[in-house]
Amino acid sequence: MASNLQSAETEAVGQKTWIWQAFAMPGVVWLIVLFVVPFYAVISVAMGDIDPIFLKPQPEWNPLAWDPSAFGAVFGDLFGGQLGKIAVRTMGYVASASLLCVAIGYPVAYFVARRVEKHKALWLLALLAPFWINYLMRMLAWVNLLSPDGWVNKAIALFGFPEQNWLSGRAIVVILGLVYGYIPYFILPLYAALDRIDTQVIEAAKDLGASPRQAFLRVTAPMSKQGVLAGLVIIMLPMFGDYYTPNLLSGSPRTRMIGNQIDQFINQTTSQGGQGAALTLVLMAFVAILMVYYLINISRVTQKARE
Repeated sequence: MASNLQSAETEAVGQKTWIWQAFAMPGVVWLIVLFVVPFYAVISVAMGDIDPIFLKPQPEWNPLAWDPSAFGAVFGDLFGGQLGKIAVRTMGYVASASLLCVAIGYPVAYFVARRVEKHKALWLLALLAPFWINYLMRMLAWVNLLSPDGWVNKAIALFGFPEQNWLSGRAIVVILGLVYGYIPYFILPLYAALDRIDTQVIEAAKDLGASPRQAFLRVTAPMSKQGVLAGLVIIMLPMFGDYYTPNLLSGSPRTRMIGNQIDQFINQTTSQGGQGAALTLVLMAFVAILMVYYLINISRVTQKARE
């Protein structure tokens, strides 16, 4: 009798699981199609040829006729040409912006998650407020602030400093623009990770003799590691392909990033559209390494939690 009840319960749970999987299937298929079809189109352009008359990329949809010569040109320039310098510059900008996001975003997320007791909803609303404004509009606001007659020059003039041409190819301006544009995406997942930490665990560490500093370094910081990694993945992946920020805040070849180079290959020099598609795939492979590292780390933590 008991075995029959147990088998019936197992069958009911299995039916519920299949029901939820059936509900999720249309969305999963839709996301797969939205990824596979554009991805195959980019590969076809990278492996295709150039129209001899209109000098535009001509995609090759037949995999048996693919020509990888565009990848050869990209790798040749990447490891021995101007493209290599742009790639190094991009990694430097992204690394600097990511470190600044951690330095600025962690205290903010920690304060809202662990220190705010009243009106936490208002603080969360303040964190979400940047999402209400389009990224491009926020960058244009920076352009107005940093223009020769903008508020930044007016402010430094009050202290006797000479006016600066901030929009003339300054790396620090591009880096700060990246921080300003992407830091909300870093704070939110970190806030969620910090908010999930059980207060009793921290209190137990203090009861065992740990100072507030030791409790933070040995309990809070390690337990928020996944939130930091999640935030870094969310901001770093789009940073590598960003081209609006350098265009608007600099527009100089001295601050050109990989995204600007892809944009130039595809939109400005149409005869190099295949190289632009190939560079897009190379960039995708690079950022996929970061994503794989994050997923491996997440799986290890999940496995340890189950054990």
